[in-house]
Amino acid sequence: MRNLPERAGRAVAALGPGLISGFSDNDPTTVATLAVIGASTTYGLTWLVVLVIPMLAVVQSIAARIGAVSESGLEDCVRRRYGRPVAFAALFAVLAVNIVTLAADLEGGGAALQIITGIRYQWWIVPFAVLTAVLLIRGHYTSIANVLKYLTLVFVSYVVAAFLVRPDWLMVLRGSLVPHVEWTNAYIDGAIALLGTTLTSYAYVWETVEASEERVPLQRLGLVQAEAAAGIALAGLSFWFIVVATGATLGVHHHLVMTAQDAADALIPVAGRYAGFLFGVGLLGSALLAVPVLAGTSAYVMAEAFGWRSSLDAAFTKAPGFYGSLIASLALGSGIALAGVSPIKLLFISGIAGGIATPFTLALMMLIGRDAKVMGQNPIDARIAVAGWAVTGVVVVAAAAYLYRTFVPQP
Repeated sequence: MRNLPERAGRAVAALGPGLISGFSDNDPTTVATLAVIGASTTYGLTWLVVLVIPMLAVVQSIAARIGAVSESGLEDCVRRRYGRPVAFAALFAVLAVNIVTLAADLEGGGAALQIITGIRYQWWIVPFAVLTAVLLIRGHYTSIANVLKYLTLVFVSYVVAAFLVRPDWLMVLRGSLVPHVEWTNAYIDGAIALLGTTLTSYAYVWETVEASEERVPLQRLGLVQAEAAAGIALAGLSFWFIVVATGATLGVHHHLVMTAQDAADALIPVAGRYAGFLFGVGLLGSALLAVPVLAGTSAYVMAEAFGWRSSLDAAFTKAPGFYGSLIASLALGSGIALAGVSPIKLLFISGIAGGIATPFTLALMMLIGRDAKVMGQNPIDARIAVAGWAVTGVVVVAAAAYLYRTFVPQP
């Protein structure tokens, strides 16, 4: 019993990898996508948000086990098991979504600072990218993880907002518990964007990286998986509250979201003229959490695909390819963000892109998770594997539905 406080302290201190991976999924891309969904469907897709939570928990727990057992990131596992051609295909699938999402999140962070300061968002993009690069290059993994862990507290604001706008809770519960589908652009686009922005590859790829960096003893595998599932479940609850808050304001009044200021208007009933400022703070917090994770993930998958040294604890001179990839991803993201696309539009498009590219990397992760050559005596449980493949199937069907709606003429 005397060791109980010490063990509890170690358990609390260990919290972080799952929380960071989970809540980084609630980046500006996700916030914007959820705001669009709330504005266009009110509570019509809240049932899908609820369904996404256990789906995400399954995916993140699988990723955590792969990283802990293999002591490698997902890209490294794919390269060693299936060779460079497949690894390069996975690399392209991850980077294609990562760079667009990184651009969207840099633009979202800039838009947040524009709301707060009144200075146009374009002026903030490059400083934001430079600050991220300095943090990741000059810092150490542990210190970076500790900073990112506490940024997750910012999402409490969305929970409070959902209660303060006083939605019709009976309609919310009906929408959340009774599935409702309409064959319309708003519903189909919203569904694929939701699945794309929440099940996007960077969250579970980063989870494998974090779990491998932590060097967790195998006897703690259950705790690692539980923490990963809990982190994403908490993030999933914030997804639901964002849809409720925007549905109760913009959705009820049929006010479509086109700009960051439109999304800020959703909080006017909460705080009057300070609503924009509060929304900007929340959006900025999500960007501060997500941008380092996105840039770091891009660097890790590049380094692992080519067999370079990859570690945020390494000096720049010891891992030039890794840090060069990190800087390049931030530079590309900044360039796209400065191209002049509306921040909210870019955020929503990146969610759709994620939904189309994610099935491939999800399928590879499922294959790795049951592969004895990678996982040895500790593969993912068969029941979890079935659930993981079911999630992959759902994403494939959603992506196919979106492509059908987009490219097949409708009567």
